[in-house]
Amino acid sequence: MPEAQKLLERIAGWPEEVIAYQRRLVAMPALGPDNGGQGEWKKAEMVRAWLAELGLEITRVDAPDERVPGGLRPNLLAVLPGGRGPRVWVLSHLDVVPEGDLALWASDPWQLRVEGDLIYGRGVQDNHGGLVASLLAVRALRELGLRPPGPAGLIAVSDEETGSAYGLDYLLRRRPELFSPRDLIVVPDAGEPDGTFIEVAEKSILWLRVEVSGQQVHGSTPHKGVNALYAAARMMVAARELAAGFGQQDPLFDPMVSTCEPTRKEAGVENINTVPGRDVFYLDCRILPGIDLDQALGVFRERFGAIAAQEGATVSIEPVQRLQAPPATSPQAPVVQALMKAVARVHGLPARPGGIGAGTVAAFFRQRGLPVAVWSTCEHSVHQPDEFARVSSILKDAQVMALLYAGLY
Repeated sequence: MPEAQKLLERIAGWPEEVIAYQRRLVAMPALGPDNGGQGEWKKAEMVRAWLAELGLEITRVDAPDERVPGGLRPNLLAVLPGGRGPRVWVLSHLDVVPEGDLALWASDPWQLRVEGDLIYGRGVQDNHGGLVASLLAVRALRELGLRPPGPAGLIAVSDEETGSAYGLDYLLRRRPELFSPRDLIVVPDAGEPDGTFIEVAEKSILWLRVEVSGQQVHGSTPHKGVNALYAAARMMVAARELAAGFGQQDPLFDPMVSTCEPTRKEAGVENINTVPGRDVFYLDCRILPGIDLDQALGVFRERFGAIAAQEGATVSIEPVQRLQAPPATSPQAPVVQALMKAVARVHGLPARPGGIGAGTVAAFFRQRGLPVAVWSTCEHSVHQPDEFARVSSILKDAQVMALLYAGLY
């Protein structure tokens, strides 16, 4: 039997292994201090033990953080030695988001619930699915005695959910020599339920806080004041027009254009019969790569300033978050082409590269000129109550990863 078929069949027989791994991971919450937790250390120790059982070479690059017990945020790298071919890295993250409103869950978010092929619990998709798939992929190679053409690596990082300053960003700053543009790097943290979408590009992120100041007066005499809420409303309407006016399209993305949406508003006056003299709202802008965020910010300040002047108000605009998107990974990059072949073999469907409006940790790789693909069979349940994943999908992801590791795509 061909080696590729042996890998696929071995992994297909492991649904109970998926459930066993997930049960232990879900029961080990890993919330960063920014999310009210104590960090990822206990979960990392459990994962490290699994990696050691597989006989992998383990490296730790722990980030100092005095806010957590022990003062460290763990980052694990584990490698199955191979030949002189390109290294293959699969990077998952250890931390999860809080459970949110418990009343919205049908069961305890920290205890795995199994219903046939579906499993429920915080983190089962984001990002236990990727971690379990990569573990099973390496385990299959070990059990079948297959030596990969290049080193086969797994990475489990901290702090992905709150910025990665103690996770991948720290790892790349402290140990850049561990990575090469020749590597095939996969981040299983986004995708579509059919497993055929490969993310190669991200839009820039620009979150803005807009504060409009006018003059508060009685609701019966609006002419004596300056309605900050009315001026803010005009600015919200203008935001979409401004984003559309950036004048670029990129068919990698859906939608193909930059977007800018009003998303949050701070409370204003509590009564109806007062014209507000102050209003604060927020914009979530997703800007196509290639558009400079300083230039985009300048456009907003100019247009909103003009609206404020027309209304007799003033306005201040401050970025809450900004991340300039790095250049996209080429759809012709070896990691993308290898993934497309492996996905087609496992799923029987053609895979397609594309871009997303959200940000992922892949940006840290791309900022350093390291080609990376974000891919997984991803249910649209992340960060939601009753987060779920499919055991069959995790097994298929493990099959794809095993083909990549073994160079059998």
